[in-house]
Amino acid sequence: MIVETFNVGMLSTNCYLVSSNETKEAILLDPGLDFSVEAKPILDAISAGKLMVKYIVNTHGHDDHIKGNVLFQQKLNVPICIHSLDEHFIEGTEKNKFPGNVTLENGSIVKFGGETLKVLHTPGHTPGSICLVGEKLVFTGDTLFAGGIGRTDFPGGSMNEMRRSLEKLTSLSDSLIVYPGHGETSMIGEEKRSNPFLGRRSKDLLF
Repeated sequence: MIVETFNVGMLSTNCYLVSSNETKEAILLDPGLDFSVEAKPILDAISAGKLMVKYIVNTHGHDDHIKGNVLFQQKLNVPICIHSLDEHFIEGTEKNKFPGNVTLENGSIVKFGGETLKVLHTPGHTPGSICLVGEKLVFTGDTLFAGGIGRTDFPGGSMNEMRRSLEKLTSLSDSLIVYPGHGETSMIGEEKRSNPFLGRRSKDLLF
């Protein structure tokens, strides 16, 4: 699995182009563009790698993760995948012109080429927030960052739900690389050791 990272939008969202080295099939994760010009390096990478993008996938429905959905649908003619509880965020997309949205649930599989990512429902930041777990990595959206977690004070957010979602993430292998929605990459093991929301002090912070 090959992961290319593009920093997009005013909130510096990590947009990921994730591809299979064998088949050249790919997914585009969280294209939260603020300006159409930000699409060019992503489209150039797709062209240069001769990639066939199969899906646009949103880890949740906030604007800084979905703003580029329609632009890339126009260019790629592919469906948008999002958890059913956050689908209302993208109901304005041009359904009649492009493939219909794919709703994801906990345990759903996103398959492209020989690669698979398993959906882990991790509400807290939004009701439909998800993480995508692979053999060697996990895309955590705005649930888990290097050294921090996503905000829970937006409409639909919940600290109690976030606590339960973080417990799910602590059960993952320490060796998984963490690709968050913002900021630098990390490792699940490192976050267990140093992230105050996953470590010994987490109960004081999350209750």
